[in-house]
Amino acid sequence: MSNETRISPDLMEAAWRTSSYSGGQGNCVEIADNLSRGVWLRDSKRPADPVIRVSRTAWDAFLKHLS
Repeated sequence: MSNETRISPDLMEAAWRTSSYSGGQGNCVEIADNLSRGVWLRDSKRPADPVIRVSRTAWDAFLKHLS
């Protein structure tokens, strides 16, 4: 594994927002797209758990698929 894959940004700077697809039931996916190196995702019920990072290209393709 390269060092780059082990380095994560300071997630304290993340501006988390709830997905509009979550429906407000508390079972939400939150995203932070204000950080460098991609878009970060987490489960709102478990915010201390590890997050997932995807590239902006992958995120844009995902959003395009939803529309």
